[in-house]
Amino acid sequence: MNVLQYTFFQYALTGVILMSLIAAVVGSYVVARRMVFVTGGITHASFGGLGLGFFMGWNPVVTAAVMAVAAAVGVEWMSDRRGVRRDSAIGVVWTAGMALGTLLIFLSPGYAGDLTAFLFGNVLTITRADLIAAAVYLIVLFGLLFWRADRIILCAFDPDFATTQGLPARTINMVMTAVVAVGVVLSIRLVGIMLLLSLYTLPPMIAELHTRQLPRIIALAAAIGIVCSVAGLALSAWLSVPASAIIVLLLVVLYTIDRLLTRNK
Repeated sequence: MNVLQYTFFQYALTGVILMSLIAAVVGSYVVARRMVFVTGGITHASFGGLGLGFFMGWNPVVTAAVMAVAAAVGVEWMSDRRGVRRDSAIGVVWTAGMALGTLLIFLSPGYAGDLTAFLFGNVLTITRADLIAAAVYLIVLFGLLFWRADRIILCAFDPDFATTQGLPARTINMVMTAVVAVGVVLSIRLVGIMLLLSLYTLPPMIAELHTRQLPRIIALAAAIGIVCSVAGLALSAWLSVPASAIIVLLLVVLYTIDRLLTRNK
């Protein structure tokens, strides 16, 4: 408990709680809409933004967010307007982002010391600015859901019917995909690009084993994410190992056990 006296650990603890809430809301939407592969493409496309940030000397989180949103909008635009299959569009942005990021980081002067934290996560590097950005995003996210949850859900699951009701289904789905992209980038420092998809998919998948109602899935996924994240952070401090890996492993173990128990019922 002595580690709680350090500011960086207080930031880390606050960060894992905020990120767990974000992952619960965004992840439930991603899993329900079957956008897991899309989210993976957005996550890896943001690597191009990180490379651009390192190369230009800009804030890599900001450039990664811009690249992630551009990738999300690009996938929606190519699949809806240009007749490109969604998996093919994801493959384009996925590989293009990784290739661009690799090239720009190689050409960047000096040593990109923060790159490891972005790739594999380092919750201890979370700053006050990261916490403020996550809190603002979470407020906007909850406000958006409470204001237009019915329209968002209708457009996500039945866009054709939503269009007949006069709703701009394509625009709403594109906006929500961009919202997912921003949430992905904000969570990169916690678990990194390589492990981020687990944080967004495993808690909702565990919650789906017990309920099929979206509000309950979000609430249960939030509780699961917070418990595993706080436990993972505590174990990482005790064992001196990366918190991101412990958090993901706890989620994997919990999902495996829960899946076996529910299957036997």
